[in-house]
Amino acid sequence: MNYRAGARTRVQVGRQAHGDLERLGEAVADAVGDFVHRLRADRTNRALRLHLLRKAGDNGDLYLAHPDAHCMVLLLSTDGGDEMRVLAVRAGAQARDELTRLTVEINPVSGAVEVVDQSEVSANVVALADRATPLFAPYDDRTLVDLGVVPSLLPALRRVTTDEQFDKLLTHNLPELTRDVLLALRDRMDPEDVKRHITDKWRADDDVNTGDWSRAAKRPVSQAETDDDDVLGALGRSFDSWRLFLHPEQQRLATGDFKGSAKVTGGPGTGKTVVALHRVRHLVDRLPPGHTRPVLLTTYNTNLALDLKDRLRLLGGEALLRRVDVKSVDVLAREIVQESRLEVAPPLDDDAAMNLWHTVRTELDLLEYDAEFLDSEFKHVILANRCGSWDAYRRVGRSGRPRISTAQRHEVWQLAQAYKAHLDAPPRRTTYALIADQAAGLEQHRMARIEEQARYKDEHGGRDLTHREAGSGMWLRPRYQHIVVDEAQDLSASHWRMLRAMVRRGPNDIFLVGDAHQRIYGSRVVLSHQGIEVRGRASRRLTLNYRTTRQILGSANRLIKGEPFDDLDTGTDTLDGYRSVLTGLAPQFWRAPDRLTEMRAVAALIKERHDAYGTPYSAMAVSVPDGGAAQEFANVFAREFQLPAVELGKDGVRSDSDAVPIGTMHRFKGLEFQRVFLTSVGEGQVPHQRIEQYRDTNPDRYRQEEQRARSLVFVAATRARDELIVTWSGKASPFLPPDADDTADRATDLLRRNGPPSGPSGAAAA
Repeated sequence: MNYRAGARTRVQVGRQAHGDLERLGEAVADAVGDFVHRLRADRTNRALRLHLLRKAGDNGDLYLAHPDAHCMVLLLSTDGGDEMRVLAVRAGAQARDELTRLTVEINPVSGAVEVVDQSEVSANVVALADRATPLFAPYDDRTLVDLGVVPSLLPALRRVTTDEQFDKLLTHNLPELTRDVLLALRDRMDPEDVKRHITDKWRADDDVNTGDWSRAAKRPVSQAETDDDDVLGALGRSFDSWRLFLHPEQQRLATGDFKGSAKVTGGPGTGKTVVALHRVRHLVDRLPPGHTRPVLLTTYNTNLALDLKDRLRLLGGEALLRRVDVKSVDVLAREIVQESRLEVAPPLDDDAAMNLWHTVRTELDLLEYDAEFLDSEFKHVILANRCGSWDAYRRVGRSGRPRISTAQRHEVWQLAQAYKAHLDAPPRRTTYALIADQAAGLEQHRMARIEEQARYKDEHGGRDLTHREAGSGMWLRPRYQHIVVDEAQDLSASHWRMLRAMVRRGPNDIFLVGDAHQRIYGSRVVLSHQGIEVRGRASRRLTLNYRTTRQILGSANRLIKGEPFDDLDTGTDTLDGYRSVLTGLAPQFWRAPDRLTEMRAVAALIKERHDAYGTPYSAMAVSVPDGGAAQEFANVFAREFQLPAVELGKDGVRSDSDAVPIGTMHRFKGLEFQRVFLTSVGEGQVPHQRIEQYRDTNPDRYRQEEQRARSLVFVAATRARDELIVTWSGKASPFLPPDADDTADRATDLLRRNGPPSGPSGAAAA
């Protein structure tokens, strides 16, 4: 191949090569990173030591190169050398032999360039073969290839007969689609379901020519998301691979065009936030040059907004942040009201708002209505439907809310008016919900003026309206061109009204991600009722979990199995097809006779994992039912076990030291830990016994409270990356398996001097 002297080459590091770098360590990653920089600058540089291995086809060549004396890389060159891709990395004396034996092919389903290490498979997997029936005997070659299994792997696959062999096969950096399909089939998923949930997500958008290497290298499934120097320079240094690679279903959503709004749902760990971040970058990349921030990225609280801003900076740097507003919906609402020059009273925090409801209940002697119900009714019915009078509230629909009679509605209305009167009395105060409602009204009025000016301009033949706009005191234009929303399930109707009025209806106006299974704040909001249409092809689901092991995910899924959840609109959503490709420890269950024994057992388990397995204290989190319990656990940890602990507050962990985070399940939202201790999951605690008062008197309320409790436990359980430990005192929660009390390990045995093995190695068989 004749290279042009000094030619600059586009070089990317492929998915499987990135996996090699993570496995081989920082020194190799640094060498490869430096090699990539030099190759990009001038591929004719003889110091790169590029050697042609073989032709891959008419428009592709495979090369070997030495980044340093200790490692080698395999590269695919296409388009006359203008495009090069690092396919695999090996280190040590056998690096050349290992790379030359790799099979490189184009997957006929996805069209991706894929690599299979046939020699390693044969030596370490097939060598274990016995006379038993092969695991994949029920599926013929045509079925496996059509589902996406790389064809060259079929002979070895036919000799895999045990789970031990299969597990070894999975460790050999298989192509992603092949791995996903084989795992699903091993778990007895029907081939038609595999096709629907896995294969079709990977299927190329065009006809695949398995000899066209140039086209294959350009497909998103073969590419990194960036070849930026700063990003590639981070290889091997705690590098977040989501910055480079998107799953095909994520890629299509992040970069697709929609006629209007779009919605992405999916269970915990499916990468919804990753999609939202890449969506923001895609929208910004399509903007004309400028200095404004026409894209809004928002979520339900300030702490998550700060996290989104940090992750967006990692993805695209300060240049990307300069074009994006990243704010929580409540901060945004308050700014809107302040901008209007209206006085903004200090908002009450959640506890103070609840205390005020207690006050008005007592004053009106209507104690049968609890504060939590009243606060929810005020936010999600009265404010959500803009009920400015008793007659409006009397007539409004209350779909999804507990049923109450007209007489009860009137009493609730009286309580709401008394609540507002207290807020208006000196010293004047307000709530975040009222600020959001006020901001929504202001933005709707502003958008109405924009639309009226647009109609006026159309009626007058498109003449310039500078004089008219100047006379209005401001340049009237939509506040944003695009809005991206994370954790959409926890926003209120007032928030959605405000957001809808901030962007004009049109292509790619609002993009939202969320999951009703994780709704722990607020109540159901029907998006179509707020002018956001996301039905049909504008509504998509993510199903692959990247964070939680299959064992933990299976236990978490059982917590909500069979429960009906909405799809953030008028339909229902399920976790059908929700899966993980990560394998790990089975969840552990520990039963204690009393609360103190439970706390001591949790402390003993944490200390063991720290001392025996080296898990940092900060990587092990303890979930508790309330703030008081957090202090109880911390006291036992410190007094009896000398374990450091720190409270999980509204802003996350409040300490940089290596201490065990302890917090309520609400506080676990959006976080991730290596090991999670889900405590107090006993009868009367999860769900709390107070909901029993509604079982007969208000079945709708009972069902809603139980579902919210399930969602809380589901969220907390899926924060665990490697291990989940569930504990309780007394009888087990009805959410746990029916035989939990009989099969759980005994905390009293753990605390004896010669108790049973309790570490992760013993947990695998639990």
